[in-house]
Amino acid sequence: MLVLIALAAAAALVLLRVNRLLWSMVGSALMLGAAGYAWQGSPSLPASDARADAQRLADDPSLIDLRERMLGRFTADSAYLTASDAMARAGDRRSAVRAILGGLNRYPRSVMLWTGLGTTLAAHDGNVLSPPAQFAFDQAIRVAPLHPAPHFFLGLAHIRANDYRAARGQWAKALTLSPEGASYRRDIALRLQLLDRLLAEQGG
Repeated sequence: MLVLIALAAAAALVLLRVNRLLWSMVGSALMLGAAGYAWQGSPSLPASDARADAQRLADDPSLIDLRERMLGRFTADSAYLTASDAMARAGDRRSAVRAILGGLNRYPRSVMLWTGLGTTLAAHDGNVLSPPAQFAFDQAIRVAPLHPAPHFFLGLAHIRANDYRAARGQWAKALTLSPEGASYRRDIALRLQLLDRLLAEQGG
């Protein structure tokens, strides 16, 4: 292919009557392109369609900030979630779950802690929406049926379990429940757009 491109370029130079002084410049450009392709080209790799980055949806580092904007950050129950986050980052997922359970003993109607428990249990169980994790999310929805956070983080758990269709329904519900002036509404909408793009590329 490189030889054919070089021959086509030479023919074009002749037919277009390009000044011979410029031929060396064109030749140098072709050689530079060929060298770059030989260095970095990978013609043996199979083609693949462009697709939205599901990993970005699942592991966006701004998720904690989004959670705090949705649920608050300077409340008594948030201290338990902060401790749980630290334990999870250290790789101790069991202690992360226990920290939230300790908080729920004191604040049994905390939508923040029930939502956090669902997320932490799903991670503890290998990023699958296990029955205990589903129960925690369901309890968060029962405690605060009009709050978008349980639906959003339930959708996130579905994303991490590769169930994008179920996630789409939860994120759409979270967007519907988000107040118009809420700072997090646009964040949810953007993630929903990315998810819709991913579903479209998968054919539905």
